[in-house]
Amino acid sequence: MSARFFLNPDAGRAKIIGASPTRAPLSFHRRLPGYAPTPLLQAPALARLLRVGEVLVKIESSRLGLPAFKILGASWAIYRALEARLGLTLEQWQTISEFKHCLAPLRPMTLATATDGNHGRAVAHMAALLELEALIYLPAGTAQARIDGIASEGAQVEVVEGTYDDAVSRAAQDASEHCLVISDTSWPGYEDVPRWVMDGYSTIFWEIDDELARPGQQSPELVAVQFGVGALAAAVVNHYRAPDRDMQPKILSVEPLRAACALASMEDGEIVDVPGPHNSIMAGLNCGRASLVAWPIVSHGIDAFIAIADERAREAMRLLAAAGVVAGETGAAGLGGLLELLTGPDHTQHRADLRINETTRVLLLVTEGATDPAAYEAIVR
Repeated sequence: MSARFFLNPDAGRAKIIGASPTRAPLSFHRRLPGYAPTPLLQAPALARLLRVGEVLVKIESSRLGLPAFKILGASWAIYRALEARLGLTLEQWQTISEFKHCLAPLRPMTLATATDGNHGRAVAHMAALLELEALIYLPAGTAQARIDGIASEGAQVEVVEGTYDDAVSRAAQDASEHCLVISDTSWPGYEDVPRWVMDGYSTIFWEIDDELARPGQQSPELVAVQFGVGALAAAVVNHYRAPDRDMQPKILSVEPLRAACALASMEDGEIVDVPGPHNSIMAGLNCGRASLVAWPIVSHGIDAFIAIADERAREAMRLLAAAGVVAGETGAAGLGGLLELLTGPDHTQHRADLRINETTRVLLLVTEGATDPAAYEAIVR
């Protein structure tokens, strides 16, 4: 089983680019139908396996009615983009009906995006909630279950011959007076929406902070985060590298060997394209290029980058299932990275590099549930 690793010599040596996160997205999410904080569980069996003091698992397998965390970024970005298009701040609404009423001057309006699955379904879900149209582009080879999930939200779905990055290029062409492109990655001239997506993910970490503020709880010392285009990873950095935090944990980026755009870019010292096919089972991480707005944040804020084989994700899925946690391939990738880091052939050096020992408190994010049920059953059962 192969893997790649990069230890960032610049981590913590440069000012992080980006504003300190606020609780505004959390306040917004609390007004959406079905909001509730997701669970934060202890996993003692995983702590013993990884030889660390504690493993905390933030479970994003059910968030606002969807099987992944992506709705947090998509909903906040859509909200901010609609405000920008209206040219005013929507502060007074309390219900979705009131929110929809505010959008009357913009109708008809379509929301378009590219996706490997979860982000597109989140955009489609918000479009349906707001009675807007949705047009979602997916790369060839996307699992039918993920396509069906997006279509179930009432969206128009188009499969693009090519990679996720090709789907991004196609979606960008739809921007117009009556079509907002809601992408979680960025390119020159398109940066605001991806920043809002990153900001939306901050709700996850405010919930964790609030949970750990209880007596007897302590903040994590190592955070493992999945890296696709880098939006979630940038949100982790923005939160845990904020200058007012007493403790700033080590951060580990995890991505597939077949789409290791972050690790390759760190090795080259600039954003580079990783050519396809990007066909890892960790479908949500099959991205060949890091986001332009995420890159300055993650390249200076993440301590180490690891790229793992698919078998590590499968192993992680089975271990999480044994702990009572349903996690899809992408959702289990964070644990897959920790398995490689802390039990793989080079674990002794990795532990020394990141100062990990038997008392280290670790946080991992399960970012999705079983979004492809047939694949999940085949791997876990």
